[in-house]
Amino acid sequence: MPATIFVLNGPNLNLLGQREPEIYGSDTLADVEKRCRTRAAELGLTVDFRQSNHEGELVAWLQEARTAASGVILNAAGYTHTSVAIRDAVLACEKPVIEVHLSNPYSREEFRQHSFISDIAAGVICGLAGKGYELALDAFADICGPSSD
Repeated sequence: MPATIFVLNGPNLNLLGQREPEIYGSDTLADVEKRCRTRAAELGLTVDFRQSNHEGELVAWLQEARTAASGVILNAAGYTHTSVAIRDAVLACEKPVIEVHLSNPYSREEFRQHSFISDIAAGVICGLAGKGYELALDAFADICGPSSD
């Protein structure tokens, strides 16, 4: 059975392609999901792709990953800079988590340059738009292999 990778997306990413395209690009979240599914299939992985504007739902999904996933790609969006609850859920999930950001937070406002997740993540990919998700899947192919569920 192929390894399952949860791809979890936080607040406002449902507006991807419409909201601040000069920062986040013109691809929609559906475009990113389609490319993730294609890349995962090429790597022998499966993805469970989700988005929520609600912190508690992201926490619940990270808890679910303990038993339902081999790893997590997490774009916590604005919660990256504010949520101790999501940090604690990443730790509790006990699976490798790769933090992904479409933009480069280090080239943006100072408050975006702090992440509650980066220091506990298996890796961080930022500033490469939707390609960052595909690169995270490539990393998971190496981390957990195509059949480690």
